[in-house]
Amino acid sequence: MSLRPDLQPILRGELLHLRPLRSDDFDALFAVAADPLIWEQHPARDRYQPEVFRAFFDEAMASGGALIATDSKDGQVIGGSRYHGYNAVEREIEIGWTFLARAYWGGKYNGEMKVLMLRHAFTFVDRVIFLIGQENHRSQRAVEKIGAAPAGTRIDGYGRERLSFEITAAMFDRASRAPH
Repeated sequence: MSLRPDLQPILRGELLHLRPLRSDDFDALFAVAADPLIWEQHPARDRYQPEVFRAFFDEAMASGGALIATDSKDGQVIGGSRYHGYNAVEREIEIGWTFLARAYWGGKYNGEMKVLMLRHAFTFVDRVIFLIGQENHRSQRAVEKIGAAPAGTRIDGYGRERLSFEITAAMFDRASRAPH
């Protein structure tokens, strides 16, 4: 019998720390999410509105896989991400629902967040999936930067067709050894 993997680990990098999302994180995380530009390429473009973000936050809490990101220098909340859809038979999991405050855009922080989450995921799966909206070019480029490759389309948890990107443990290992 296999145990369910820890989908809410504490992960520490040089730039940021990830920890399980808690109910008392709402105000600090909404302070980040209230920026409409974060959501401009996202299917839920209105997620900066309090009632829409509340539903997103409650869903994240219920998911059992949500993480909050804090700046390692000062502990300030800078965003979040989530593990979802762990499939023990296929040995895969999805990483998604990632967002960062605009001051942290540009790759370094998102890159480290994904590396930390991928390293952890590859202790219990062989493949990580990213489902991304057709118009979300920023997210598509971001997952390609970490070595993920286009893998067709899939239907997301809301019944919408999304672009699918995947990265295997071997692809991740090659990408992390490549000169940057």
